[in-house]
Order: sequence, then structure tokens, then C-alpha cells
Amino acid sequence: QVQLVESGGGLVQPGGSLRLSCTASGSGFIINDMGWHRQAPGKERELVAVMGPGDNPNYRDSVKGRFTISRDNGKRTVYLQMNSLKPDDTAVYYCNAKVLVVPSFRSLEVWGQGTLVTVSS
Repeated sequence: QVQLVESGGGLVQPGGSLRLSCTASGSGFIINDMGWHRQAPGKERELVAVMGPGDNPNYRDSVKGRFTISRDNGKRTVYLQMNSLKPDDTAVYYCNAKVLVVPSFRSLEVWGQGTLVTVSS
């Protein structure tokens, strides 16, 4: 069984920074893409950033130049460094991973429980 556990959310003033972390636990799987989505009140969940096992991160336009996604594959952890935060970034941030279950190589998409980020003065 695969589980994702996030940490790092909280309250920050506009212009501030936060770093989110997400670690995968369990056994019997290979991790492909890891990323972050967010859902603001009354809005649909949206992709923020995603990264494969190697490199080539992708970001939504509104966070480019402010957010950085990175991975430590040995620790099965993905990070989201968020700088120059704006009130519009306020949302619950969800970690997401696409894995292959071994030995069947069945694809599985896993979600974390979410961590709240509030940007307010």
C-alpha cells in the first residue's frame, strides 16, 4: 500500500515563502511522476507543478518563476518551494504520485491528505 504524507503548510503574509514536503511510504511500487495540485474554496482542483523521476518539471503559468518543484528519489520525497506568495495562492495543496505496483505493473494514482496554505496579511 502506498501512502503520501504532506507537511509544511501554514499561514504566511503576501510576499512570503513556504516549503511543502511530501514523502511516499510503503513497499512494492515504483514512483513515476510526483507533483502538487491545489484547490481553493469554491474552485476546482488544479495542477500546480509536476516532475518525473529525472527532471523536466512543469508548472502552471501563474506560479512560474515563483514556485520550484524538486525531488529526492532516494527519500521518495517531493518538495514545493513557494516564494513571493500571493493571496490567490491560498488553497489546500495536495501531493500526487503516479506509481507502478510491482510485480503486476498496474498503474495507480495516489493522493495525500492535503495541507492548507493561507496567504494573508
